[in-house]
Amino acid sequence: MTLAERIAAALVVERDRALLPGDHGDLADHAALVSAAVLVPITDRARPGVILTQRTETLRKHAGQVAFPGGRIDPGEDAIAAALREADEEIALPPSAVEVIGVADLYRTGTGYSITPVIGVIPADLPLVPSEAEVASVFEVPLDYLLDPANHVAASAMWEGRERRYFEIPWQDRRIWGATAGMIVNLSRRLAWTA
Repeated sequence: MTLAERIAAALVVERDRALLPGDHGDLADHAALVSAAVLVPITDRARPGVILTQRTETLRKHAGQVAFPGGRIDPGEDAIAAALREADEEIALPPSAVEVIGVADLYRTGTGYSITPVIGVIPADLPLVPSEAEVASVFEVPLDYLLDPANHVAASAMWEGRERRYFEIPWQDRRIWGATAGMIVNLSRRLAWTA
């Protein structure tokens, strides 16, 4: 079974109702969450990688954080269209270069978003260009490294008077954490459950 087939199979498995890292059951009004989508671009190479971005330090929200390309779902868009549009805007990834595999588990954040991760396979070594306004840099991390539970570090911090738990995934001199790490952990668990 190819990687794309394995991921696709994992995405259609009936969802277990155990809380995954992004399932904040304490959020009172899920309908009030802002709908967003991100693209999880997996490079088509012998050792597949995942394309991530480092956000600029000048952004109002989540400045400097590592993230998947993505953002709010605009009126009339679905999650796939939004993820592809945002990836094109943020890193000049043409939608035509993405083979969409499917969508992963919704990830609800404590900051008021309901994020749909869209999984896609892209050709290796595409010339990606970061949008100066939003993206400081674009980099690739091996998929097997990201999915390895040994690299998922549980952490917690106080935020708005409450303890929040999250994951961190260290990679070279970068810190992948919060929603991005949570979505990666969810995907890793989903793949493990269907192995």
